[in-house]
Amino acid sequence: MTLPQPAVLLGGISPDVFLRDYWQKKPLLIRRAFPDLDNPLSPDELAGLALEEEVESRIVLTQGVTPWELRRGPFSEDDFKTLPERDWTLLVQAVDQFVPEVAELTRAFSFLPTWRIDDVMISYAAPGGSVGPHFDNYDVFLLQSHGRRRWKIGQHCDDQSPLLDHPDLRILRDFDEEQEWVLEPGDMLYIPPGIAHHGIAEDDCMTCSVGFRAPSHSEILLHYTDFLSQHLGDGQRYSDSDMRAANDPSAIDDQSIERLQRIVLELVQDKAALATWFGRHMTEPRYPELIEPQELPAGTLHEELQNGYGLMRNPSSRLAYRLENEEHLLLFASGEHCVLPATLLPIVQLVCNNDYLDCEALLGWKNNGEAWTLIEQLLAKGDLLLEGDDE
Repeated sequence: MTLPQPAVLLGGISPDVFLRDYWQKKPLLIRRAFPDLDNPLSPDELAGLALEEEVESRIVLTQGVTPWELRRGPFSEDDFKTLPERDWTLLVQAVDQFVPEVAELTRAFSFLPTWRIDDVMISYAAPGGSVGPHFDNYDVFLLQSHGRRRWKIGQHCDDQSPLLDHPDLRILRDFDEEQEWVLEPGDMLYIPPGIAHHGIAEDDCMTCSVGFRAPSHSEILLHYTDFLSQHLGDGQRYSDSDMRAANDPSAIDDQSIERLQRIVLELVQDKAALATWFGRHMTEPRYPELIEPQELPAGTLHEELQNGYGLMRNPSSRLAYRLENEEHLLLFASGEHCVLPATLLPIVQLVCNNDYLDCEALLGWKNNGEAWTLIEQLLAKGDLLLEGDDE
């Protein structure tokens, strides 16, 4: 598949203009965003993924046993045979981790940080199929890959927006339609966080939803403080050596709260600790069980590269890096990190920015002991795979 350049992907505007005027601000419809799009998998192939135990899938029926009935996978072939002719939707999460052609779609969004991309969910809908009017708390690009879907765009929503009384789905009770478009294969719609939208299948159709990670403030606070607490000794405690005699022994005075505030502020202002936690958190894999350590005999890497084989990025792994200063960088790999000399920046960029590493590019680092050790460690950890081992 030939991926579009950013100017085509964004309908003739530059990434800078898109980020300034649309990103997290307002929707954008892009006709023929992927003018040469080949549907990366068929409806039958998507249904086949939904049969697998390790794949997260759901079916939503507009009117099943209950209104907006939700069924969870894995499914069986008989489950699909008993579905009605219309008004249902199959949703499969993280298809990019199982189908390389779907993962390739994310390369078109390289003007955005790769560590922000969550996954590519693909939905198949029979005519009339929908998951109801709803809003997301993250950015999403909705790429039509097969058939036609009508998208209705509504109001801005937040945590106070009323929802239907449903145990599993966050369907809006009220939907105020403001815009409406029908998307055909290759068309794409960008939806910012909080914007209500309602997709309805015009015919048998498929949509690729490229979603972006956006940790909530509560998630940031909870996980970061948990990370910090792992590095604090039991002897580090609240102290009040400057305390004065209490006027009322039952009262918590302002001075006590100010001491507490100084402790908290001092901890959260540690930029290096925050960066380390953030890199680890944003590279945590959706399916860590799919990243398995590998025991390879000594010399295997060199032998395989000499035979012309390359290395593949494990589809379930996430990689990112941060240049700390002129001397050190941090490499984040599937929720873990290591400190490396800044001289390894080229090999770190090579590993982080490519799904396939050819033998010639890697053999060029054979005489750099630190770089070679890094490649071997990523291979042993399961973030990299020998060519062919990912099948």
